[in-house]
Amino acid sequence: MSMHNPPHPGEFIREIYIEPYDISVRKVAESLGVSPSTLNRLLNGESNISPEMALRLSKGLGRSPESWLAMQDNYDLWHAKKNIDLKSVKKIKLVAA
Repeated sequence: MSMHNPPHPGEFIREIYIEPYDISVRKVAESLGVSPSTLNRLLNGESNISPEMALRLSKGLGRSPESWLAMQDNYDLWHAKKNIDLKSVKKIKLVAA
C-alpha cells in the first residue's frame, strides 16, 4: 500500500529526533561523522539518503539501513508518480522464442 504524501526523510529526522529532544544539528552531524552542511541539506530536503548515509543513520539514530532507504524510495516514488506522464508508455508483449 502506498503512502499518501510521505515526508522527506530529512523532515522525519527533524520532527522525530532533533526537535523533540532539542538536539543541535551540529551535534547530530558530529555523531554521524558528517559535516553540519551535509546534514542540513538532508534535513532541508535538498539531498537524499544514500546507502552510506543510511548506514550512518542506522547506527546513530536507530532503525535499519533498509528502512532509511525505503523511506527515501517511498518519497521519491510518490513524487515521481505525481510528476511523470506515462500516457505514451506502452506495455511490451513478451513472447517466448
